[in-house]
Amino acid sequence: MDAEAQESFRQFVAGRSTALLKTAVLLAGGDRHAAEDLLQNALVKAAGRWQRIDEPEAYVRRILYRQQISRWRLKWRRREVMVAEPPESGAGHSPDTSGAAELRLVLRTALSRLTARQRTVLVLRYFEDLPEADVARLLGCSVGTVRSTTHRSLARLRELAPELAALAPRQPQPSRDFSPVEVRP
Repeated sequence: MDAEAQESFRQFVAGRSTALLKTAVLLAGGDRHAAEDLLQNALVKAAGRWQRIDEPEAYVRRILYRQQISRWRLKWRRREVMVAEPPESGAGHSPDTSGAAELRLVLRTALSRLTARQRTVLVLRYFEDLPEADVARLLGCSVGTVRSTTHRSLARLRELAPELAALAPRQPQPSRDFSPVEVRP
């Protein structure tokens, strides 16, 4: 890699590594160490092909997704994640007013209890905001599989963390107005 390409790569890493790490943390189920490893491996792979990459961020994200898929396909990598329960608040303590932080922690814990495949589908669909067809292409499965996995994953999240229901968008109620409507040609 020549000096110009090295500088370009350094600028990319400095400018985009925070956003890429957030995605990696979500893909790794909240395990920051695993996420850092995932991102580091992706950046190493990208560095080797840096001069031939047209869209660096898309390329690195694709590597992240594919590496995560490879990790959950390897059965020996699967292990139980131990999570400590938060202590009960004592009578003398004031109530916690950091609701948003608490919801993030609840979401992180619930995501970590999903399977890697479920977590990956949810991250791609809702954090990365990718359409189902793109998720299916990235994961190498059908759109129907993405839809069913998304449905089951959201149901499992609701089961694991019912307090997240407050974040769900309200469904519009159908109109109850049955009065005749005049249609003009």
